[in-house]
Amino acid sequence: MTAGLGFATRQIHAGAIVDAEAGARVTPIYQSAGYVFDSFDDGVERFAGRSRRRAYSRNDNPTNVVAGSRIADLEGGVDGVLVASGQAAIAMALAALAQAGDHILTTDRLYEGTREMLRGALRRQGLEFEALPIETDEDAWVAAVRPQTRAIYAESIANPLGEVADLALLGRVSARTGVPLVVDNTVATPYLCRPFEHGAAIVIHSTSKWLSGHGSVIGGAIVDGGTFDWGAAAARFPHLHERRPGGVASFVERCGPAAYAAYLRAVVVLEHGPSFPPTSAFLLLHGIETLSLRMERHVANALAVADALRAHPAISRVHYPGAGDGQEAIVARLLPDGAGSIVSIDLAGGRDAARTFLDRLRLISQMTHIGDVRTLAIHTGSTIHGKLDEQERLDLGITPGLVRISVGLEQADDIVADLLRALDGVSP
Repeated sequence: MTAGLGFATRQIHAGAIVDAEAGARVTPIYQSAGYVFDSFDDGVERFAGRSRRRAYSRNDNPTNVVAGSRIADLEGGVDGVLVASGQAAIAMALAALAQAGDHILTTDRLYEGTREMLRGALRRQGLEFEALPIETDEDAWVAAVRPQTRAIYAESIANPLGEVADLALLGRVSARTGVPLVVDNTVATPYLCRPFEHGAAIVIHSTSKWLSGHGSVIGGAIVDGGTFDWGAAAARFPHLHERRPGGVASFVERCGPAAYAAYLRAVVVLEHGPSFPPTSAFLLLHGIETLSLRMERHVANALAVADALRAHPAISRVHYPGAGDGQEAIVARLLPDGAGSIVSIDLAGGRDAARTFLDRLRLISQMTHIGDVRTLAIHTGSTIHGKLDEQERLDLGITPGLVRISVGLEQADDIVADLLRALDGVSP
């Protein structure tokens, strides 16, 4: 239905269903744990995976399927699976690829919550993670791939400092090594960047952020690009090639390019159970309908904030992708419509200056979240990065005075005025 249509049209219509009973135009909330079988044999077929009809809502709810399909459409993928949070999306995406003893390559610039899970829960489960500097060249990435490597993982725009991963380079590494590239595209959104166009195999999102936009739901999404050759990767991913109990064909045999998403939904999400509430999917769909409009305003406001703060004497540096950070060329190539709406600032006066600044804000909320219609700010060193020691924080670029600002949709002049008023009480 949406093939060939523009982004703004697809964000409203992709995957939509009209309720068969009442004819409701807005996708309904299917608040049901399960679905009635037509017969004994129908139940058998559904549970065996030989029927396309639903068996249980833990991994296959109609409202969620619409939202997952819409995100997949906007990203240019073949299927999308919703899970309970962005953290769950990372964990489930990797669980569908790797097992104990396997190796994952990542960039060294990741959201701290992600790094914490990689070096904590997932490492305890037997996965090995190796981080390479984000500026590592192509041959060095290829050389780091081992027979046990199951994924290359990156964020399109890193949180909180805005480093942009060279997805085209990583896509070439993926093609040369046969290892799928997994990209967290939360900060960029599919409106600003579509990693599948640069060689990614899998895209994940925290749908709590810009996709929803209103700060009222927690969720995650995993999208299969349908471009990775799972059929040629039997040595790395034998579980996609194994026949299922009862003689059911393997996921590669049945689903071809979409084998990964099918396995993710039918096995990993079903077994782990990070269910996404259909009420949240309903709210997510309403957010997605205005994504392009909101992102245009988010980017414009972020640029206004970055420009207004850059010369302030209390600020030693403004972090925004492509703004004097040497990444101008890669931002122009990968993010031609804007580099998102996170602006981070280094206050020259350190932690005390950050405390004064944040406590003087009035319009802007001091809280841990990004991608909201409201502008939000947080001192990352004492919160998100608070478990690290000082040297670990500095190694990641987290200075004592770093404040992350998620620029919202208020009038740009009002956002800037609140920031400048708060900075008036900060000594350089």
